Amino acid sequence: MACCRVPACEAGERISLCAHKLKNAKSGGQVEKTFRAGEMLPQAVLEKRSMQHTYKEGDQFIFMDMETYEEAQLSAAQIGDRVKYLKEEMEVSVLSWNGEVIDVDLPNSVVLEVTQTDPGVKGDTATGGTKPAIVETGAQVMVPLFITVGERIKIDTRSDSYLGRE
Repeated sequence: MACCRVPACEAGERISLCAHKLKNAKSGGQVEKTFRAGEMLPQAVLEKRSMQHTYKEGDQFIFMDMETYEEAQLSAAQIGDRVKYLKEEMEVSVLSWNGEVIDVDLPNSVVLEVTQTDPGVKGDTATGGTKPAIVETGAQVMVPLFITVGERIKIDTRSDSYLGRE
């Protein structure tokens, strides 16, 4: 479980209570729990390691540990929205619990090639306009008007924003 939201603690009759919104890292489900102040909970032992995305097989994404050569697989549903920036041979941080991979963290920025975008019209740059562009993984990003097909651009994976040319 990961803690999503921690509101202020409330003092009840003689004891303080804290309500927490918790998210199940495996299923994605959320639940709200109330704990007494000072209550101890067992800590989950999580392991974070670097792995490489080697290939995609149907809906499954296969990752390989570059030190032990062990493979792990995650579905597109488990990876979520981040799948739009995942490409083969990309190194990612993988979070596992009890030997089972439960989450993937992409780098903060990736460099991808623009495969489709409308041509920018000269003179439309007075307001610093943007246009949609589709990159090699299929993700759509808003880019400046001067970006053309075939250019490699740097994208922030956290905010889905254009950072610059590469």
